[in-house]
Amino acid sequence: MPDFLTRRNGTWHFVRRVPVEFAPLDPRGVIRHSTKVRVSSDRTGRRAARVADKLNEELESFWQELADQHSRRANNGYDAARRRARSLGFEYLDNSQLLTLPSEKQFERLYTLFQKGLVQEPSARAALLGTEKRPAFMLSKLFVEYEAAIKDETKDFSPNQLRVWRNGRMRAVKSFVKVIGDKPVTEVTADDGIDYCEWWRQRVVSGDTNAKTANKAIGQLSRMLKEMNIRRRLNLPEVFKGLRLRNEVERSRSPFDPEFIQDELLAVGALNELNEDARYVLYVVAETGLRLSEAVNLQRHTIHLDADIPYIEVLPDGRVLKTEDSQREIPLVGVALEALKLRPDGFPRYRDKSSNLSATVNKFLSERGLRPTKEHTVYSLRHSFKDRLIAAEAPDSLIDSLMGHRTGKPKYGKGPPLELKLKFLASIAFKPPSRL
Repeated sequence: MPDFLTRRNGTWHFVRRVPVEFAPLDPRGVIRHSTKVRVSSDRTGRRAARVADKLNEELESFWQELADQHSRRANNGYDAARRRARSLGFEYLDNSQLLTLPSEKQFERLYTLFQKGLVQEPSARAALLGTEKRPAFMLSKLFVEYEAAIKDETKDFSPNQLRVWRNGRMRAVKSFVKVIGDKPVTEVTADDGIDYCEWWRQRVVSGDTNAKTANKAIGQLSRMLKEMNIRRRLNLPEVFKGLRLRNEVERSRSPFDPEFIQDELLAVGALNELNEDARYVLYVVAETGLRLSEAVNLQRHTIHLDADIPYIEVLPDGRVLKTEDSQREIPLVGVALEALKLRPDGFPRYRDKSSNLSATVNKFLSERGLRPTKEHTVYSLRHSFKDRLIAAEAPDSLIDSLMGHRTGKPKYGKGPPLELKLKFLASIAFKPPSRL
């Protein structure tokens, strides 16, 4: 059943619980709305899902606005005190910091209040005596505050990209709070960072996880704390400096042998029991080396079948590409060309749902004995694509262009033309099965 949908009195309803991070701002607990779509006329919930997606998008925007307003209110008083202090010729200092200054420095501020007749003015007293507290928030609200602060960086994310981005960081904050307890973010110490890293280290030693996963969570927390430290002037220590776990191993997926792809995956009837969209995406990835997220987001305006050289374009299209170099053009040959002739509009079933597709295909391949090892996944087809280009002695620059790799090199010219790309892709193209 599609996300957040349930049947009630013969009608599809949208139902979603308020996420924990927004619960203090939205007391409703559970949100319920009718989609006004009858179950009898939409058995699979496909039309209702489109309504639910719209309701969910509006709800996410509402929650984000609540978080933004809460953040702005918390900062208004403090920012006003800082501006007032500067207008009087001083830098704003918290009262606790003022008490550490020499007595003559403290007297300067008191004298200014009396000299300018501002003793009875609350804003002036707060500005010069440091009584407006620095806007701190509880550690459990770190992600909410961070997301509100950097919303310009995520504004172009697709719904699925935003979901993945949010979930990882929310998990990192939740595990940090679990280890050190909830406290004002200004009270987080270097010892807390050590305790958190030791917690991860024990999990790695026990085999529950690996160093790469641990370091990813540590890195996400470090970035959030650093960003909020700068934006809120919190004077936080570098909690995670030098605390990454060592022995992180980057495990590369094993590529399929070209013979295995041709004789097994592309054998007539081998993938018949896999749904057509998933099957055709597999064909496209095998022949183009696209990332799954790129393949499932192809659309009619990026699939050019009537061109002199049929090709596809990888464009942002409502999402953020992995790298700037990911935007590219790839000629269509072999089984990819045949598959897209049957799907000229792309793959709406899996649009922005590459993780769903990956799970579906990998499960199917496992059940049919089409994964030589557990390291072989549908993504291995991309690795095979690169190996086949290397075997064909394609230039490195052309391989990088087709793969959408970040090279770090200065860009000159337009890059390899379609004609040159076609030359090498045609030389490694697979023979399509007689029936797709």
